[in-house]
Amino acid sequence: MSIALSSVRPASRSRSVGLSNGIHRMARVWAERRALAQLDGARLRDLGISPAEASAEIARPFWDLPAGR
Repeated sequence: MSIALSSVRPASRSRSVGLSNGIHRMARVWAERRALAQLDGARLRDLGISPAEASAEIARPFWDLPAGR
């Protein structure tokens, strides 16, 4: 059995761009969570975040993106 190259279709540009955007979003959220982990209690209070909320956010896996992001 042989497959003609003309029948092989490359991935659509919109699909590859969507994948790339998703990867960039995950990397950005991961970096934000690392930065959040570096903040002390006073800085968290300035942001209106409790230490418990910060800990819960930091513990989320990098692929678990916040809603609306």
